[in-house]
Amino acid sequence: MTENRLTRQVDFLVEIDKLKTVLRRAYIADASRRENSAEHSWHIAMMAMILAEYCHQDVDLFSVIKMLLIHDIVEIDAGDTGIYDHVAALDKNERETLAAERVFSLLPPDQAKELRKIWDEFEQGASSEARFARAMDRLIPLIHNYYTQGKRWKEDGITHAQVLTANQTIREGSQELWEFAFSLIDESVSRGYLLKD
Repeated sequence: MTENRLTRQVDFLVEIDKLKTVLRRAYIADASRRENSAEHSWHIAMMAMILAEYCHQDVDLFSVIKMLLIHDIVEIDAGDTGIYDHVAALDKNERETLAAERVFSLLPPDQAKELRKIWDEFEQGASSEARFARAMDRLIPLIHNYYTQGKRWKEDGITHAQVLTANQTIREGSQELWEFAFSLIDESVSRGYLLKD
């Protein structure tokens, strides 16, 4: 039984190594290349640890970090869906749910259930932890776009209104971080990184 459990755990760990090959739309801060989903998950987990003091409510930081490390594992099967890609968003939930069922089922049943519960909590966004985790997930692409002088925004023709709408999630997790994000958005417009509508 122990050997089978360990084998399943190792199989899962090998499977999630594939997350390193899933390219996201966002560029890394020096604009030299696009980031992968594993890098994204690591980065926002670090952000949560560093920026936890700006959360609206008391949160279990360990739960937030677990959510952030788990939330994009489904992209192994479903791929990354950009926040401005409304066509791919049409079947995103279905693709990601099927991926969650397959990938988490590689684990022993108790761990599969635990990770799936954490993933569902993030997706639903109802808990304080999930709202803060989702704010981190939105904030880093915004920061990357600012530091790359709007590289991805310009490539996709993204406008000020689209960025404001897509990033309201930040406000739900932290008013202070939303004010910071709003200032980056305004400054991006004034510097010509982002189209004003």
